[in-house]
Amino acid sequence: MKVGITVEKIKSEAAFREYVGEDRLTVVIFKTTWCKDCHYIEPFIADVEAAYADRLTLVEIDRDDMPDLCSELNILGIPSFIAFRQGQELVRFVNKLRKTREEIEQFLDRAVEVSSALTSK
Repeated sequence: MKVGITVEKIKSEAAFREYVGEDRLTVVIFKTTWCKDCHYIEPFIADVEAAYADRLTLVEIDRDDMPDLCSELNILGIPSFIAFRQGQELVRFVNKLRKTREEIEQFLDRAVEVSSALTSK
């Protein structure tokens, strides 16, 4: 495990809009400090980010820090994963169940696939 590497935390709506507006696939993880399922992914999420670093940017938002944005995006269950590119939502991985590393990687593979399909048009 890589110690000291963490997913960048976004603290403002302006920073969120900047990331998701880029021509690079950006996956936003919506979490909170009190969510047990959010803490469950912490031991491996930095390794997942490193494995996908050449294909996407992974960032985090604390839902409690940006309730208006999360309401706009209809973020109900956490952790939630939403993939964006050029300001458009591509796919999302949202449910009330604990997410395993394998499920997260399957979602990221799907996000990369959808993003690549847009590039080839």
